[in-house]
Amino acid sequence: MQSRRDRAVLSGVVFAVLFAQVLLYPGIPELVAALGATPAAWGGNVGAVLDAGKWFLTAEFLGFVLFASLWGALSDALGTRKPLIFFSALGGGAGYLSLALLGQFGSVPYDLILGIRFLQGAATIGAFSLAITTLMDLEGGHGRNMGAAGLAIGGGTALGSPLGGQLYELGPFVPLYGAALALASAGVLVTFATDHTPSTSGRDLRAILGSIRTRPAVTVPFAFGFIDRLTAGFFALVGTVYFQSTFDIEAAGTGILLGAFFFPFALLQYPMGRLSDRIGRLMPVAVGSIGYGVAIIGVFYAPTVGVARVAMVSVGVLGALVSPATMALVTDLASPDQRGVAMGGFNVFGSLGFLTGIVGGATVAGGVSFRAAFLAVGLSEVAIALAMLPVLLWLDVPSASVNLLDRGQ
Repeated sequence: MQSRRDRAVLSGVVFAVLFAQVLLYPGIPELVAALGATPAAWGGNVGAVLDAGKWFLTAEFLGFVLFASLWGALSDALGTRKPLIFFSALGGGAGYLSLALLGQFGSVPYDLILGIRFLQGAATIGAFSLAITTLMDLEGGHGRNMGAAGLAIGGGTALGSPLGGQLYELGPFVPLYGAALALASAGVLVTFATDHTPSTSGRDLRAILGSIRTRPAVTVPFAFGFIDRLTAGFFALVGTVYFQSTFDIEAAGTGILLGAFFFPFALLQYPMGRLSDRIGRLMPVAVGSIGYGVAIIGVFYAPTVGVARVAMVSVGVLGALVSPATMALVTDLASPDQRGVAMGGFNVFGSLGFLTGIVGGATVAGGVSFRAAFLAVGLSEVAIALAMLPVLLWLDVPSASVNLLDRGQ
């Protein structure tokens, strides 16, 4: 009963973090212009629009990359996660609030805005990564726990996209205030959870970071996490600009299109996680990734908004098949006293993927074409599945959260 309550509370924290993050996505071009980015972003040049949003998104994810493992290692070393989640959530909320307040002045250097965005990301990743890690610590099946995390991730993004689009109608800084409130709520919510961090006997941070080398197989889900989050970064910026320039829609319409992906992605996370507990991680991760990549390419070839919405639904369904099984595989392959740093590493690779999706996607779309960008992203998802298939066959964890490495691998 306690695990069920903690699962709900921690899922709520994950939900709040993703909800806050995605609130900003439907109107990124409008937001960065209001915060002081180059006015050329509104000059009708698609490349300029992509460039204006690229650095704002990149600054946050640099914070994610540099601090995700540090938060995880610190929690493993201290033997506690709950207070770290609390303070990192409040820090992230303060970052969002600072951006909104500074944006009101209109003459703040954009470099300062990017610096605060970086600090906001460094704080926010602590709440996100450690809440998922605490879910990993719960009993009840790794697929179930990671399915709950995936449901929260999908739910936050599903509601954040359409609501964010509506909030932009009220003003460019309104989503920032909403994000600050969501992170503050996450900090309050985590106080109701129980800390299940395994005892680590005060191990040194460097020793914990180094100990992950003893279980190199955990880098397999890291690789899938990189590519999966690459697609998310791609849609956050390139997808947003593509939809607006191709279908002539505003932030509100873009939010609905993004929501067509995130709603099925959210609703199916938990049952798909349970499914991976029963049938193993191989089919959801490998087969799901191939279908996911093909579906992403299909979005580009959608001739109308209606068809694009259907294509985005299919991307969401297949993404829901892949995501919880991949996170559960991290749990399967990491020892209990290394889960914080393992999930931190997973989020580092994921954040690097998101950065690659933003920067690489914007570079290809602006320098070559949207078609080339969609093909590159979709085919990369297919390629990682085919390349990793032999390794997945070797590592596959069929059920009951069996840790193959503990059986002598």
